[in-house]
Amino acid sequence: MRLTLADAVLGRPGAPVLRGLDLDVAPGEILTVVGPSGCGKSTLLRTLAGLLPPLGGRLSQDGAPLEGPAADRALVFQEDALLPWRSLRANVELPLAVRGVARTERRARAEDWLARVGLTEHAGRLPHHVSGGQRQRAQLARALAGRPRAVLMDEPFGALDAQTRAGMQQLLVTVLHGTRATVVFVTHDVDEALFLGDRVALLGTGRVLDVPRPRDRGASADPATVALRREVLASLGDRPGA
Repeated sequence: MRLTLADAVLGRPGAPVLRGLDLDVAPGEILTVVGPSGCGKSTLLRTLAGLLPPLGGRLSQDGAPLEGPAADRALVFQEDALLPWRSLRANVELPLAVRGVARTERRARAEDWLARVGLTEHAGRLPHHVSGGQRQRAQLARALAGRPRAVLMDEPFGALDAQTRAGMQQLLVTVLHGTRATVVFVTHDVDEALFLGDRVALLGTGRVLDVPRPRDRGASADPATVALRREVLASLGDRPGA
């Protein structure tokens, strides 16, 4: 799915937070989005999800106007938003049930995605009986089980400890491989943005930068990656050496 904003004004009526935004998210790419607090990152995601109509300019999906939420765009939040009285399996099945997917198929798709995220042994457990990282895995499985063409992620790993967060980053890259889904991933973490993103958008500056590849943890010491990290930090108002 291609998502495009042209000369867009985003926010709520009477309270715009982004003006003149031009952004083209290519089909199948992972675009990470960084910017200072309050610059409109979450507003951007909600607009792309169809929850907030733009106040001006154009918003399109594959060249056609994007109007309202749709099942082919999944939104993933920092809070897992799992229903506490439903098992992980039942949570993953829920959006499929709402869409009228037959019981046999939705159970098969839920089991498949729970296996992909390493939760087969925990499928029957309630959310409060598993860890925060496992709940986020279940949320990811729920989002992808619906076979969305775009996944919009609002700091989904922000509340996790460093080790769990690194594991979730790698898991995300792994499970997205082969889905061809377009991903827009908002984060405050510059290293996360550079590891996950094919490109990184510096919200508020109008700049979108290519990220050196191949994707590798060891690449953080590569001169090109170091230079890009300094540039992203500078755009946030941080000291380049931080």
